[in-house]
Amino acid sequence: MTDDEVARFVADRAADSTVTIATLGPNGRPHLVPLWYVVRETDGSKWRLASWTYARSQKAQNLRRDPRATLLVESGQSYDELRGVSLECDVELVTDLDTVTSIGLALALARAPEGTDPDAVRGLVAAQATKRVGLVCTPTTVVSWDHTKLGGGY
Repeated sequence: MTDDEVARFVADRAADSTVTIATLGPNGRPHLVPLWYVVRETDGSKWRLASWTYARSQKAQNLRRDPRATLLVESGQSYDELRGVSLECDVELVTDLDTVTSIGLALALARAPEGTDPDAVRGLVAAQATKRVGLVCTPTTVVSWDHTKLGGGY
């Protein structure tokens, strides 16, 4: 995929899919879990993925020890439909309560049914935010594939 196709694919999947994040556990083995995510732009050409998790979760513990992760966004059921993006990322653990709440609100509103009262969501998110940390993932290496471009020639 081109850079623009990668950015569009990752953004389009955010509202109805998860990203799989791999961190290194204390024994050196990968720890894989799904996360909701939102895409955050940094300067128009760069983008980052943001999510949140419980501050005491295994992935948060792993990222405190080693702030690197590999993320996978994918789609497709049959071989000719497979598309995906693997992102090696530097991960910032965010503890600032306002920023954590902002990330949580963006995640919740992206998945809320149309017509949901944002103020009601804000209250629920604020109650959760004190137990959470934000994860801001900045891609350093991107690998992508799109089997829909193969035209059956594989």
